[in-house]
Amino acid sequence: MKICFDMHTHTVASGHAFSTFKENVEEAAAKGLYAMGMSDHAPAMPGSAQEIYFGNFKSIRRELMGVKIYTGVEANIMDFNGTLDLSECTLKKMDYVIASLHVPCIRPGSPRENTDALIGAMKNPYVKIIGHPDDDRYPLEYDRLIPAALENRVALEVNNSSFNPRSGRQNARKNVAAWLAIAREYRLPIILGSDAHVYYDVGELSEAIKMTEQAGYPEELILNAREDGLDYILNCR
Repeated sequence: MKICFDMHTHTVASGHAFSTFKENVEEAAAKGLYAMGMSDHAPAMPGSAQEIYFGNFKSIRRELMGVKIYTGVEANIMDFNGTLDLSECTLKKMDYVIASLHVPCIRPGSPRENTDALIGAMKNPYVKIIGHPDDDRYPLEYDRLIPAALENRVALEVNNSSFNPRSGRQNARKNVAAWLAIAREYRLPIILGSDAHVYYDVGELSEAIKMTEQAGYPEELILNAREDGLDYILNCR
């Protein structure tokens, strides 16, 4: 499978990542990516960038080194209603928003509460992607989550970093296999994300690809597998 873009990448601005924006773009170019998204963590993540950082994306060129650049954010879900940690004024300036559950930002709840949090975030018109819905620390009701994603035209992410043995997320392979089986029945468009926190992981999606292949997921429903998959992310509302 040829991967055309990676929308889930982090720079040193996230506070716990190790590469610059330039280094990430260089890696994307070296791997022949058509496009790259920058999605640093929003302010509620300890050590991450403040709101003013995301408000200055007008400084970023739309293409560098032959790679189309899209500016986004990985927003933190702050409560079980799906409230995010950036103002609407800032969110509307983003090309796209990933919304995720992170332990430093929200305590894990029951499967129903965690699912309510993600569905609430999906209803935000700026949210295009739900990040890493695969962690047993945040058990989910996938039979509710998948139809809600389809209804709200939000892509669920198969997160490559979740399969790293050193990841803090728990039982990702089991959980991704479970939700892909349901999503396949709904023909839900999905996205693969590297969640790169160091330059050499930009575009590294090999484990995520294996998971989709094992699930028999239709390639036409994997947004990264074609350039026009970006349309679903950037213009899906």
